[in-house]
Amino acid sequence: MRHPFRPPLGAALTLLTATAVLLPPLATATATAAAPGEQPVAVLNGDFAEPAMKGDGPTTVTIDNWTGANQRYSPAASGRTGTSHAVALQKDGNTLRQRLRGVRAGARVTVTYEDSPAVSKECVAADVDSGQPYTVESSGGPVQAVTTAPDTGRVKGTPGTGKWTSRTYAFTAGESDPALTFTSKVTGTKTHLTCTPMIAAIRAVEVPPAVDQTVDRTALGTSEAFKGNEREKSLHNAAAACNGENACTFRPDKRTSFRYYGQARVIGETFINCTRNPLEHTRVLNYSERSHDSIAQTYSNANLALEEVARLPTTGDRAEDVKRVKARPMATQFSLAYEKTWQRPWQWFSSDQRQINEKIQPGEVSWVELQPSRERVEGWFVSNKEDYRLHAVIDGPSRAVPDRLMQRTGPMTESEKQRCVADRPTTTTPVGAGTPASSADKGLQEIPTPTAPGSRAATAVPLG
Repeated sequence: MRHPFRPPLGAALTLLTATAVLLPPLATATATAAAPGEQPVAVLNGDFAEPAMKGDGPTTVTIDNWTGANQRYSPAASGRTGTSHAVALQKDGNTLRQRLRGVRAGARVTVTYEDSPAVSKECVAADVDSGQPYTVESSGGPVQAVTTAPDTGRVKGTPGTGKWTSRTYAFTAGESDPALTFTSKVTGTKTHLTCTPMIAAIRAVEVPPAVDQTVDRTALGTSEAFKGNEREKSLHNAAAACNGENACTFRPDKRTSFRYYGQARVIGETFINCTRNPLEHTRVLNYSERSHDSIAQTYSNANLALEEVARLPTTGDRAEDVKRVKARPMATQFSLAYEKTWQRPWQWFSSDQRQINEKIQPGEVSWVELQPSRERVEGWFVSNKEDYRLHAVIDGPSRAVPDRLMQRTGPMTESEKQRCVADRPTTTTPVGAGTPASSADKGLQEIPTPTAPGSRAATAVPLG
């Protein structure tokens, strides 16, 4: 990218680092990566096997990673040949809900599962001979009404054998970590509590949205925090949970993390040659890069002061950031995860100094541009108990590829040309402006000592 004050004609480019010539750009300001193919989504405890179950059920229990107290049956008791346990949704609107971890807003998600009418021995024929209704829905997706297969001929006191049917539910995520919810629609007053539709073997895949690499590092989006399946109103509790030395682990998402070259900027001064001769000189350039993070930007966008527990080394103040690198556990958690994943150290800030030799032709301008190498990492701070999750995007200088330094020369702009032809500072000659010089002062006589108050004595220096 050209500096906006430089005309495109006649500009010459000299790369100061030979390695920069060999490296193609990793991303441009207008690039948008293509969406990858279908990928699995981790449905936690999708077989409802945890916590461990004693006997065949039914038992009413809070199932690990799911919200909602429902009846659980063993595979044998639910009439299944597979290893998945089954959950009966009870009735009167009772739900079974889980947030799908790692799914980003805009992803196309496909959920597969199996359903069956109740196998409870409390059921009578009227409860199940036409199937049983329930709904499945998600954040941003439609509410899909479903009725299970019928199970005719049931007699109270005799358990059913299950009529398991494969189902599919597809949606586009309207938020990150969308909630998947199954809700019983059995409302009959005479229906027993346990005689309700059953769900088993939940799986999911997604087609993630394309990664938008044009997002500026100063606008990394809004960070989010969750506790289990519930969204937190603020980031504070999750950040506080990660404030211990080993309290959290950062889990980067390699699918949405990338390296890129930042927008070019001029470093140092612009030199203008207004003379009739080439100018050669040497100068020293200093430049530096800092990091940015979405957590601090989320607080700032909400007009809130950044809390102590949420501070990362991204202030741009070198002394303050050095202190935070050593004192902030979240900074250490992120750096360790980054190094483990990409096999190189993370750097929160960088700086360098270069000596530049310039040769500027008459009527030309010389300047140096920097295109910094940077990396953007997206992921989650997750507490060791897996209860708190804090989403973060961190953008910082990269060690993966070198910065680009571009030494440029080019013609002057119109304003620079006007500056070059401007008169030098001078004044008038009120007496004898057109008179020839009257004598030749060779400096042979001693210069008298000034007598005016405040005058400084001069030393006679022979000129000839």
